[in-house]
Amino acid sequence: MKTLTPEWAEYELLDSGEDKKLERFGEYVLVRPEPQARWAAALPAGRWQAANGEYVKAGSGPRGQWKFRKPIPARWGMRRENLKFWVQAAPSGHVGVFPDQACHWDWIAEVTRRAARPVKALSLFGHTGLATLTAAAAGAEVTHVDASRKAVAWARENQSLSGLSERPIRRIVEDALTFVRREARRGNRYDAMMLDPPKFGRGPDGEMWKLEESLPELLAACGKVLSASPVFILLNVYTTVLTQGRIEKEAEALRAWLKETLSGFRATITAGEVVLEDGARRRISASVFARAEGVLT
Repeated sequence: MKTLTPEWAEYELLDSGEDKKLERFGEYVLVRPEPQARWAAALPAGRWQAANGEYVKAGSGPRGQWKFRKPIPARWGMRRENLKFWVQAAPSGHVGVFPDQACHWDWIAEVTRRAARPVKALSLFGHTGLATLTAAAAGAEVTHVDASRKAVAWARENQSLSGLSERPIRRIVEDALTFVRREARRGNRYDAMMLDPPKFGRGPDGEMWKLEESLPELLAACGKVLSASPVFILLNVYTTVLTQGRIEKEAEALRAWLKETLSGFRATITAGEVVLEDGARRRISASVFARAEGVLT
């Protein structure tokens, strides 16, 4: 099993502990919940108290609110490599970027460029569009699909901020499975796919998404819209503290699902875990993944 750790100057996991993480996003430092961090913090309390803000959960439920100690803009820009994008302290506790995914962005860019031919890519659960922009910047024509109209609008703003407005990106607000099935009926095909599904979710028309039940069905549908000579597939799934004892098993399950999707093709498939390391080298598991490349008929 492969373990990936991203490198990124504008983001740092400064410290973790007491079920929290201390992160720097560009110029601003935030504290957010992290149930994996059951150890003691390494940095002194003063470093934590100097953070711009903290997302505090209410009781045992998923909801919470931001409490700011220092002024912070409604949103601010960050950069990684050739990408620029907006981040903000959203009511959900997220900020519009998942820093661990930088590992995958680098891989997407490398594989797309190595193809040395036109690549038609499909980005499902595209969120604020950083994987989409990575593929587009590397030369791909991308269809970006997400059930959230707000996320799709944010992705469009990130495209403009990155100076990639002329790149061919089509954006669709729709349930992923509904969209892929319709593409199959239309005879549309894709050379590359990026899937970043949540554990649970709902489509714009109330479609229910439950990972264990819905992902195999979606992957089967994706297999029907693959071109005759695919370039790559990336499948990434976020982990939670409840799955920590099953990381390797979950990664292997993703590998098996991807292998079944690519039945009839030859591919190199790797699977593993993406982690973030804090300043004391403690690891926070972020996601499990499977990636297929070098696919030939």
